[in-house]
Amino acid sequence: MIMTTQTIYKANSRGHADHGWLNSFHSFSFASYNDPDRVHFGALRVLNDDVVAPGMGFGAHPHDNMEIVSIPLRGALEHKDSTGRNEVIRTNDVQIMSAGSGIRHSEFNASKTDDVNFLQVWVFPKKRNIEPRYEQKTFSASDRVNKFQVVVSPEKGEGGVWINQDSWFSLAEIEEGKSIDYKLHKPGNGVYFFVLEGGVELDGQGLEKRDAIAITEQTDIRVKANANTSLLAIEVPLQFN
Repeated sequence: MIMTTQTIYKANSRGHADHGWLNSFHSFSFASYNDPDRVHFGALRVLNDDVVAPGMGFGAHPHDNMEIVSIPLRGALEHKDSTGRNEVIRTNDVQIMSAGSGIRHSEFNASKTDDVNFLQVWVFPKKRNIEPRYEQKTFSASDRVNKFQVVVSPEKGEGGVWINQDSWFSLAEIEEGKSIDYKLHKPGNGVYFFVLEGGVELDGQGLEKRDAIAITEQTDIRVKANANTSLLAIEVPLQFN
C-alpha cells in the first residue's frame, strides 16, 4: 500500500559528482552516490542533470533492458550507437533509446567551444529483451506555453517519442501568475515533477529551480507559476515487473 502522497526533493539535496569534464547532479542513487531512500520512484530509476565540457563526453559503454531518454537544455549532444546511428540533439529535441537486449552507445558534447547541459533519464521497461531501438524528435516550444506538451508516450498517436513503458514525459512553459493542471494518464501511476527554471506552487508546495516533488494517489494536480517557469513532468507506473 502506498502511504506517502508527496515527497519533496530540494535541488541542493541531490547527489553531486564533479569530474572536471563532467559536472553531474543525481536525483537518484547513481555511481558513487548511494542513498537507500533515493533508489527509484516507481519505474523511474535515474534522473541525471549533466553538464559536459566542450569536446568531452562518455565513451562507448553498454546498456540493456532500460529506456533511456535524453533532453538537452543547452547546447548540442552527439550520439553514436552500435546500431550505426550517429545523431546530434539540441534544445527542444527529445531522444529515446530502448536498450532492450543490449546496445552500446557514446555521448559527446558536439561543440568544441560551449558546454552542453542535458537530462538523462532512465525508466525500467515494460517488456524485456526487445530489439534495441532509437528515436528522436524536435518539439515546438510554443506548443507548451501554459500547457503540458507530451514529448514521451507509450501511445504513438500522442505525438511524443515512443517508450516501452506506461510512462509519459511532458514539458510546460508557464508564464508568471498562470496556473495549469496536470491530469494523470493512467490510474495507479505517480508523477515526478522537476523544475527546470523558475518557481512554482505545485499542489500547495513551493518549489524553485531544480527542486522536485513526487506525487502519488492523485489524478489532477494544480501548478501555479510564481515566475516564468520551465517544468518537466515524468509519469511512471509505481508497480512494475
